[in-house]
Amino acid sequence: MHPAPHIPPFVHPGARPASRSTAPAPKEVIPVTVATIPDAGPDQYRPRSSGQPCELPCRVEDPDLWFAERPSELELAKSFCAPCPLREQCLTGALDRREPWGVWGGEIFEHGRVIARKRPRGRPRKDVAA
Repeated sequence: MHPAPHIPPFVHPGARPASRSTAPAPKEVIPVTVATIPDAGPDQYRPRSSGQPCELPCRVEDPDLWFAERPSELELAKSFCAPCPLREQCLTGALDRREPWGVWGGEIFEHGRVIARKRPRGRPRKDVAA
């Protein structure tokens, strides 16, 4: 058997380094590549009805949506993820990697955790600040 060739880690389209992060650094980096996702490849995603290849939403929509500041844009990215055939694998990989921010697998991540909604920028609520 020959060793598998090195494949660089997957980077979500539009990924940007955080300007300031309070999330702890992950202890283990788990690279995700197209090769690690079963049956990955653009020709593998064909809707059963048409037989035509599917486009993955994060590859065809504006990549900035998945890392937006505005909650409304993050909700739009989540809605694009809903029909994606890789949604569950994407979410599992993001949880394993403790992604610090962005929309992964139809969920919003902040500080490495899934959150229901992102609050808009501005003053925190009084009950949180007190």
